[in-house]
Amino acid sequence: MPVEADLATAAETAEFGARLANVLVAGDLVILDGPLGAGKTAMTKGIAAGLGVQGRVTSPTFVIAREHRPGPRPRGLPPVALVHVDAYRLGLTGQSALDELDALDLDTDLTDAIVVVEWGEGLVEKLAERHVSVRLTRDPDSEIRRVVASRVESVVT
Repeated sequence: MPVEADLATAAETAEFGARLANVLVAGDLVILDGPLGAGKTAMTKGIAAGLGVQGRVTSPTFVIAREHRPGPRPRGLPPVALVHVDAYRLGLTGQSALDELDALDLDTDLTDAIVVVEWGEGLVEKLAERHVSVRLTRDPDSEIRRVVASRVESVVT
């Protein structure tokens, strides 16, 4: 069943991400979808805070992927690393987006990390049997963001 919420600020978006982190475990794939400015990176910062990972979380737009080592996780949950991917620029180098994605070896990271992919819808679902879909939308006349999060069974080939 999807979880839906209206988020008025970037802080509320991060708080939602921190709560989401409480149900994530190593091997989870989280796909963030939404237009520019919808709050995908703010959501990832919240997930990172909820996981207690080390290092400052910034958008990996130009480096494509950034790994954050595990730190002490709140609430006594087992520590887990976070791999933060921005798929927005995949395919712009002359290689296909799928080839570039394959070169990142994200399926290897899925065994012992939580992988969060911004702009990954339609591209990374094949990496796991199920994933968490987080859709963020924003009314152009408002700062309020709408989030819908749900677990989705993936078609793995």
